[in-house]
Amino acid sequence: MDDAVPLPFRTPGRAALTNPDNRFDRLATQAIDDGWPSDDAPPVLRTTVADERPRRVITRNTSPDIGFDRSINPYRGCEHGCIYCFARPSHAYLGLSPGLDFETRLIARPDAPDLLRRELSAASYVPKTIAIGTNTDPYQPIERDRRIMRQILHVLSDFNHPVGIVTKGALIARDIDILAPMAAKGLVRVGISITTLDPATSRAMEPRVPHPAARLRAIRQLTDAGIDVRVMVSPIVPALTDHELEKILTAAADAGAVAASSIVLRLPREVAGLFREWLSQAYPDRAARVMARVRELHGGKEYDPEFGKRMTGQGEWARLMKQRFDLAAKRLGLDRKLSPLRTDLFKVPPKPGDQMSLFD
Repeated sequence: MDDAVPLPFRTPGRAALTNPDNRFDRLATQAIDDGWPSDDAPPVLRTTVADERPRRVITRNTSPDIGFDRSINPYRGCEHGCIYCFARPSHAYLGLSPGLDFETRLIARPDAPDLLRRELSAASYVPKTIAIGTNTDPYQPIERDRRIMRQILHVLSDFNHPVGIVTKGALIARDIDILAPMAAKGLVRVGISITTLDPATSRAMEPRVPHPAARLRAIRQLTDAGIDVRVMVSPIVPALTDHELEKILTAAADAGAVAASSIVLRLPREVAGLFREWLSQAYPDRAARVMARVRELHGGKEYDPEFGKRMTGQGEWARLMKQRFDLAAKRLGLDRKLSPLRTDLFKVPPKPGDQMSLFD
């Protein structure tokens, strides 16, 4: 992306500028200028991946404003490095920082496919759509080599289990050979997130996410294969990307998207400080205006976690954005409600050596 704005103030290929202390630590560190000259160029940070072997892989939730009750995360941390990512604070539970650690010190779950197979095989299991990509992206760059998400899809396909996938990764097109047959059975739906169509803004905010044009191509590839794709204009960043709302929806509709959704910027816990720090360096001319609008969206605070408000925001600007979104989505035919994914096809496949039923 040659037209991206160079950002010499930050670590190459990363969005966060710093690595704030873990909020659970008893001690904190603070950088102090000792007067000695130093090289101002930040060091290059390589991605490291550690394996985690959890006892279970399906996570349950009861949040009233999230449309699913179970999810899977093949990875913890995300190399995409989106500065606005609401999942950053989850890295603190690993004893790591939500800043640069979140982007560079990743956790993979190689046993996830086997654990999923075991959990789905339990006699007490009742199928409902499993959401993947709701915390960290299953198609972040390390998936190209680790292929954990692809193995999970194989398991879900074997069980005829419904799955909803959210991603910014164009790598999802690699798995069309699994996704297309599942879609034909009504078992899969995909959401592709596009925050901006401007390559420079994208490179600044989400440094290792595929180019916006690559995500539009992925929408076309998926829809041509018969897979329903919802474009997600998320997050809408006031005074930075909000003017692109209609353009993003139009481009996605032209690429074949069949539905759309949007979420306003939300900055929980450490994300607020990381975003402010990044914004003051990347866009100093509008930093104050962006943060003023963010506070307006969340009742005078940088973030309001109240259910029913945290995704949509509140106030006049939120109302106008919803109005713009609704009008554009209706004009483009993206306001349709998609049918629920099927659960009636779910069946535990026979294990090697099992007696086949005479009635199968």
